Parts: sequence; C-alpha cells; structure tokens
Amino acid sequence: MAVFRSFKALRPAADKARAVAALPYDVVNREEARAIGEKNPLSFLHVDRSEMDLEPSIDLYDERVYAKARENLDNLEKEGILVQDENPCYYIYEQVRKGRTQTGIVGCSSIDDYMNGVVKKHELTREDKEQDRIHHVDSCNANTGPIFLACRYPQSLLELMEDWKKSHSAACDFTEEDEITHRVWVIDDPEMIGKIHEEFAGIDSLYIADGHHRAASAVKVGLKRREQNPGYTGEEEFNYFLSVVFPYDQLCILPYNRVVHDLNGLTIKAFLAALKFNFELMLMPGFPCKPVEKHCMGMYVDGQWYHLKAWPDVYEGKDVVAQLDVSILQDKVLNPVLGIQDPRTDQRISFVGGSHKAVELAQMADKTGGVAFVMYPTSMEDLMKIADESRLMPPKSTWFEPKLRSGLFIHKLY
Repeated sequence: MAVFRSFKALRPAADKARAVAALPYDVVNREEARAIGEKNPLSFLHVDRSEMDLEPSIDLYDERVYAKARENLDNLEKEGILVQDENPCYYIYEQVRKGRTQTGIVGCSSIDDYMNGVVKKHELTREDKEQDRIHHVDSCNANTGPIFLACRYPQSLLELMEDWKKSHSAACDFTEEDEITHRVWVIDDPEMIGKIHEEFAGIDSLYIADGHHRAASAVKVGLKRREQNPGYTGEEEFNYFLSVVFPYDQLCILPYNRVVHDLNGLTIKAFLAALKFNFELMLMPGFPCKPVEKHCMGMYVDGQWYHLKAWPDVYEGKDVVAQLDVSILQDKVLNPVLGIQDPRTDQRISFVGGSHKAVELAQMADKTGGVAFVMYPTSMEDLMKIADESRLMPPKSTWFEPKLRSGLFIHKLY
C-alpha cells in the first residue's frame, strides 16, 4: 500500500507564482534556459538550470553549477519570493490545456515504496543524468522538481479533492503564454489531511508517468542520507521525495515521434520495398499523415507522406511491450532496415515530442535526406500494464502534456 504524506512546501508567494513557475529542467537546453532567465530573474530555471548564470565555458557538471543552484534557491527564500508553510499540507495542482483538465494531489512519496515496487517504473535511467540530479538535490538539500505519478483514484478520493476545490479559493491561478492554466489549492485542515493519507494507504500502486531520473536520484540521495545518519527513524524528510499523483484517466499522452537523418544507404525504392514485408503502405499525397489508431503510423520521406499499417501477424499474439507501436517501428524498421541498433546512443536518430507539428518533422527529414515517423500515442493502460509486469518500454515512448511546472512546490530534505 502506498505511503504518500503531507509536507511543508516551500512555494511562491501568490503574486509571484506565475513568474517563478518554470518548465522542467530537461525540456529546455542551456541556451533556451539562458534566454528565459535573462528576461525573467524569478524563473525557477535559475535553480534547475543554474548554469545560465555562469560563463558559457563552464561545464554543465562543474561544482560551481550546483553551488549556484543552492545560492539561487536560498536567495529566492531570503527575498520572500518563496515562503515555506508552517505546517505539513497536501496541495491540489490543476492544469488546463485546450479545454482538458488534469487535477492531482501534491505530497511526498516514500523511497521505500520506490525500492519495494509500490512506485512502479517503466523506463531505464542513464547514469550520467542520475549523477547530475543526485548532485543537484544534494547541493540544494531539496527536491526542486516534482515526480509525475499516476494511479487509479478511488471515487472517494476524487470527491474529497473536488469538494475542497469547491469550498476553498485557489492559492494561485494563472495562465502562461502557452495558454496552459495552473491552479493550486492548499489543503491545511488536519482532518482532511488524515483522510487523504488514509485514501492513499489503500492504493496498491503508483506509476511514474514522467521523471524517472528525478525519482531515481531522489531515492539515491535519501539512501545516502541514511548512511550518513545511521540512527534515522524513517520520519526524516530525506526518506521522501516530492510527487504529484494524478488520476491515470485524466492524463494526456502525445506521441513521441522519430526522425532518422538518412536512409542507411538505401534508395527510396529499396527503402519502400523493405517496408512492405511488415506494413501496408498507402501514399497520402498533399497533406501530412497522422495515425488515428494503434499499429498505424505516418511516414514522410522524399517529399511524400505515407500511411503505414502493420500487418496483423506483426503484433497479434505478442506481449504488451512487443505490441507497442514504438517497439514495432524499432524491431521492423529502425534496426533491420535503417541500422539503428541502439536508439539511446545512435546519433542518426532524433526524438521529437508530440507537441511539434508534422510539417516540422518533414522539414527535419528534408534537411538531411532522411525519414520522419509520426507515431500513435502509447496509452496509459499499456504503460501501467508494462510497469505491473516489471517490464520496460523502449526509450522515448511517451510524451506527457502539459508538463508539470517546477518552482510551485519545493520539498526541503531537512
């Protein structure tokens, strides 16, 4: 059963929330972060991408980067931009994008639940990215970015959350330039906090939707603190990590598309012929092709759009991982035809989040004479089934939108 507890969030003053809120550190690069930071001195990217405030020649993993992150975080608190709640609370975090709403509860998950499989994973992590976030969390002495979790919400928990929203004013409510609205409510009533804690205690599994590296890093920092404090009781804040848990059926997964920079030495004719063993190909002249069902994908190559539909024997009778469209593409096209054996390391492939338009993918393919694939999104049901079976998805299988904003909640480890 899940342990999900309240905490004393360090969070922006109401009139500063919009300025502080920032995209996750891993969806903006160094140059983009610097451009944002120069326009907005309060952006939380000054903490999560603190290299923006240092000379460009300084390495991303230099000790000065982590020291600057801690300095910037401390300054935001000293200046009253960030204020810590006096008592442990839960928080409701609501996001609205294109008329679709997802509403979750912010609290702290247990590192023991991560290790014993109550918090379930579906992706591998990279050691270099883990080490970066471990150093960041350790230096800041705080979880600065929430882990995006999902679960099957019981109806009673949904009702508790909706009743609180209806009877209380939001602590902050703002809409950003991307037209995504963010609202936060503070649940500070001890009786309600107790009820929510009990509700989560009845939930079997929490699933990581996004933030595998942040989760793994937070857990390793917690384990490191346990070694440093052999008399720990388990109640210390370092035993928990910042999370937002959403009802799984409210979430929107967009496709994670692929662009391969060349055709592996094949002619267009040979490339298309190789695909016909596993796909029904249909030329789609005049407009971009976006798939509308599972086991289909759009493809752009040599100025033309095609609709690809996998033959039934490609996926029928296969396990849940092999049936994923990203697996089918990897196993039947990227590896055997285009020579992409390891998509994690091969420099010939780019992954493009689903918020990009199909025409942008075509432009990328045209620049190098390659091919673009527009995928059908992976479902939450498949994600949870794979996690339940302790299986792993191929890299870049899901793109969640909207992204959680960092800076709205910070969890101190002390």
